[in-house]
Amino acid sequence: MKYSILLDNIRSLHNVGSIFRTADGAWFEKIFLTGYTPTPPRKEIAKTALWAEKSVLWEYYEDPREIISTLKKEGTLIISIEQATSSTGNIQKYLEDNSKNICIIMGNEINGVSKDLLDLSDVIFELPMQGIKQSLNVSVTAGIVMYYIWYFARQKNWEIS
Repeated sequence: MKYSILLDNIRSLHNVGSIFRTADGAWFEKIFLTGYTPTPPRKEIAKTALWAEKSVLWEYYEDPREIISTLKKEGTLIISIEQATSSTGNIQKYLEDNSKNICIIMGNEINGVSKDLLDLSDVIFELPMQGIKQSLNVSVTAGIVMYYIWYFARQKNWEIS
């Protein structure tokens, strides 16, 4: 199985770098950078990525719908990470019987994943929040989700390519 992450309209170069570094550690194969998300080479990305932008494959698409369409045709499970009325707090049930490749979508730090991309998603997952704050930094959220998927795959002895 292959894992990828799509970053749509992420503003912060440091968040992008951090996600590159985490993607490398969690064995995610590719990052799709879309919209106005900054792309390597940039010193601000390299600073937090610690050069993981050289070890993780990445592609840029101005319109994220283009790559999502391709991924869906390939049978990839598209999971948006967003607080929405249709979101679930239980991603495990979608992973349990899944033998598909997975792409998770992370949206803008302020506005989240756009409605267009939510509509294209197979599932919308929300991290349950217990405190006063109702959201986490996009790179922190991406890290939690990437490592959860990686950990779950290891527990199931799925082959991670």
